[in-house]
Amino acid sequence: MSLPHSPPGPARPARLTVGVVGAGRVGAVLGAALRAAGHSVLAASGVSEASRTRAEALLPGVPLADPRDVVAGVDLALLAVPDDELAGLVEGLVSTGAVRPGQLIAHPSGRHGVAVLEPATRAGALPLALHPAMTFTGTSVDLARLAGCSFAVTAPAALVPIGQALVVEMGGEPQEVDEDARPLYHAALASAANSIVTLVAQSLELLGRCGVEHPARFAAPLLGAALDGALRSGDSALTGPVARGDAGTVASHVRELAAVSPEAAVAYVALARLQADRALAAGVLAPERAEALLDVLSGARS
Repeated sequence: MSLPHSPPGPARPARLTVGVVGAGRVGAVLGAALRAAGHSVLAASGVSEASRTRAEALLPGVPLADPRDVVAGVDLALLAVPDDELAGLVEGLVSTGAVRPGQLIAHPSGRHGVAVLEPATRAGALPLALHPAMTFTGTSVDLARLAGCSFAVTAPAALVPIGQALVVEMGGEPQEVDEDARPLYHAALASAANSIVTLVAQSLELLGRCGVEHPARFAAPLLGAALDGALRSGDSALTGPVARGDAGTVASHVRELAAVSPEAAVAYVALARLQADRALAAGVLAPERAEALLDVLSGARS
């Protein structure tokens, strides 16, 4: 007895052949995400031992090749190299004839939009800038973290839907960002994310000087609550001596920090001045308490 045939399902979107130039932390992960979405990664490039090891782990079976050979013949070339190397790479690929008309050329750089891809665009390629707003470890952990990750999509209007579709396929959430806003967009993310790492590492080091046995565990609840408050409420979440206008406490902080780390003291003063300005504007810091605080910060800065 034969079983009845199921009706045919909806047509599956066309799959792309993909080449990944730069099997670094970002390139290898995004290549793996595209592969998991059903696209075919044909080749990747990687020079360092770390890149080669990463490619073997995240893109098993994908051969490593010269960037020109990685790009030639694929539908989508993902150029995942450092920001300052991207323009030169694009020019080099175009000069060798690796880029062809109708080919998608994408990069995950936060700093750049599609202007950096102009040589490829003149050669007939279709430019996309797809920046995931997260940090990468270069391991399979990142694949799970891509779920719900926001991506900045910059592209000519006709290509924005393609960029958005690729982001959704990788599990992300696309957000269109204009070309001329990309430098400020990147500065906004980098100034926060990178500063957090430096400030937290410095705080843990100072806690260790105070005899705290497990600084990270000790500070985690405070830091977690502070980040959550900032994301939810912005400047209204400011607390502590600057927000209260406790000039004497701030002066004490500056003295203690200067005694053990002049660099930390300079950073503290600069950030405290920024906090004070924003706290005043948000109505968190009372104007009558701000004058003495600003005097302390001005004196410390000079």
